[in-house]
Amino acid sequence: MRGRSLKNLAVFNFNTDRAEVRKMSDKFYHIGIGNEHGARYAILPGDPDRVEKIASYLENPRFYGRNREYTSWIGTLEGEPVLVMSTGMGGPSTAIAVEELYQSGIRSFLRIGTCGGMAERVKGGELVIATGAIRMEGTSKEYVPIEFPAVANLEIVNALVQGAEKMNIAYHTGVVQCKDSFYGQHRPESMPVGDELISKWNAWLKADCLASEMESAALFIVAQVLKARAGCVLNVLWNQEREKQGLDNPTCHDMTKAIKVSIEAVRRLILESKGS
Repeated sequence: MRGRSLKNLAVFNFNTDRAEVRKMSDKFYHIGIGNEHGARYAILPGDPDRVEKIASYLENPRFYGRNREYTSWIGTLEGEPVLVMSTGMGGPSTAIAVEELYQSGIRSFLRIGTCGGMAERVKGGELVIATGAIRMEGTSKEYVPIEFPAVANLEIVNALVQGAEKMNIAYHTGVVQCKDSFYGQHRPESMPVGDELISKWNAWLKADCLASEMESAALFIVAQVLKARAGCVLNVLWNQEREKQGLDNPTCHDMTKAIKVSIEAVRRLILESKGS
């Protein structure tokens, strides 16, 4: 720990259930918040700068905590507390976020992020609701063997689809690629393993992979191991395959559609849990 105190580190008691932890303080070591929030639902953007905007769609939003890449806000929806927390980029920080949030009481995780389109029909400004992820990253391999699929929870997928349809927002459902190297995607020929990267990319295209991003596989696998629910909605930034083919290729960095759909999905999950 490079000389840092361990007093805030939450450690597992392996003689009890995996979810039970002994905490030496009132905060979890990495995410910097405790378990007093009372929330069961969490919306997880990657970018800390998106947290406040997402939380503004909740009732009575307020800043909750900040540590490392983890910025947290909290509010309510249909009378239920909902936590919004950034995960940072990539699988390791996402896995830590899910692990510690689960220990704090979260049971439903909804990632909201961005992706690059792959399938020709996927355009910038549309949404991708991931039903599963290609495990082309390393984090999930330290949880279960590679043969185990990374899939989203059906209830969350359905809630996201219903939210998009209610607001008449264009969306796609299907498999996304989850990788660890952004530049391995965009400059594969510069990498020593470039031939392998290009070959796999072409395989994903032939298998109708919709888009590429960097956190979904870790989210799905960690939630599966914890017996929690997880889903993922992504704003399509652009589509490099459309550009290669000379097709129109709109670019969209506006996250509003994805935010509205994620909020509506959580609302539906809350109402379903109440039997409404």
